[in-house]
Amino acid sequence: MLATPALAEAGPEAQSLRTLSGWGRYPRAASEILAADAPGTLPMLLRGRRGVIARGAGRAYGDAAVGQRTTVLTGALDRLRGFDPATGRLRAEAGVTLADIVRTFLPRGFFPPVVPGTQFVTLGGMIASDVHGKNHHREGGFGAHVEALTLLTPDGVPRRCSRDQNPDLFALTLGGMGLTGTILDATFRLRPVESGWICQQTRVAADLSAMLRTLDEDDAATYSVAWIDCLAGGAALGRGLVYRGEHAARETCRAAGRDAFPIPARSRLTVPPGLPPWTLNRTSVTAFNALYFRRGAAAEGRARLVPWQGYFFPLDGLAAWNRLYGARGFVQHQCVVPRRGAEAVLSGMLDRVARLGTASPLAVLKRLGPGGGGLSFPIDGYTLALDLPANAATFALLDELDRSVVAAGGRLYLAKDARQSRETFEAGYPALPTFRDLRRQLGAEGVLASCLSVRLGM
Repeated sequence: MLATPALAEAGPEAQSLRTLSGWGRYPRAASEILAADAPGTLPMLLRGRRGVIARGAGRAYGDAAVGQRTTVLTGALDRLRGFDPATGRLRAEAGVTLADIVRTFLPRGFFPPVVPGTQFVTLGGMIASDVHGKNHHREGGFGAHVEALTLLTPDGVPRRCSRDQNPDLFALTLGGMGLTGTILDATFRLRPVESGWICQQTRVAADLSAMLRTLDEDDAATYSVAWIDCLAGGAALGRGLVYRGEHAARETCRAAGRDAFPIPARSRLTVPPGLPPWTLNRTSVTAFNALYFRRGAAAEGRARLVPWQGYFFPLDGLAAWNRLYGARGFVQHQCVVPRRGAEAVLSGMLDRVARLGTASPLAVLKRLGPGGGGLSFPIDGYTLALDLPANAATFALLDELDRSVVAAGGRLYLAKDARQSRETFEAGYPALPTFRDLRRQLGAEGVLASCLSVRLGM
């Protein structure tokens, strides 16, 4: 199984004080580190401790997986407990990574029902964040496919939770950011597929209106995602490429001379440490965006087979890509705004970003379907994700964007957040009082606490 990135040297029950951050490398905080080698060791390991949060692969962008006092590594809880090929039902421990699941089951003709933008996340993290993917408009978030889970609550008791058993606890654990308990294992169903290829069709959107219209037309598509050129302004504001995808049939692969389940290639590309922050500047990003747009436009209208890694996890092909932003790190601003009035809101946001001139090439727009309730991020609307360097100019811009999101009735994604205010958070999540009440009933206040939860008063 894959080790927890950058923390693999911490052995069972190891204790030390370490400086931790999320994938964005901002913010950083000191935390005691604990690691368990089996679910049964966790109650004793956590007894009497306060300010604790679980950490899987460390791919939350901000401070969601950094404990206020103690961070518990769960990557060693990585056993596959049971699989039924007749139904696709899988039970696995929380530390199993998405990469492990795909590598094990895709050659058998099964794929996860929902995947986020990286395969280097754990099952527990996917549930705690209720991750969504390129098919949310049809399939909902990952939590909609979880049938049951085992949760270690603050009293040290493992509790089985489902829609029938402890249903309130189950519902608020999906998207609850690890603040209702530590997820030990979960059961969900994989979907049958005929190959490891995606039949992709690229379409060009000349501006934001065309982009939103194209995404709306993709309601029948299994997968749909858009890349936006954030530095394009004027009449080209919001221009980009929309990638529609379907799982390729075995016969389609055979006709193209492709093995239905090829062995995935391992990328050897890595961003070196110490990369200067000026590498990503307006000139370099403008040149990249122009080239990327031209290449995509050249493929418009032609369906082609692309490997699953390239369609679902393009950034995984460049190891340590978070170093692109230099030692200070970066922040991702991922918001969702309701469909009504979305074009005006997104247009204003993109105009501000283009005028700032420091946008990265990593800007993604997706159409989301109805949300899952609780603290789950999606609502029926559009989600825009922007990666920006962590600096004063970025933070001033994001404060402006936050005000636009709140005014539109939207919210920010907790798994990506590193700096939103408590006021922004409370305005976006109406289920927060219910969540706080449940935490009080569980005795989780002060016991389960991340830097994120303290910052936002969760």
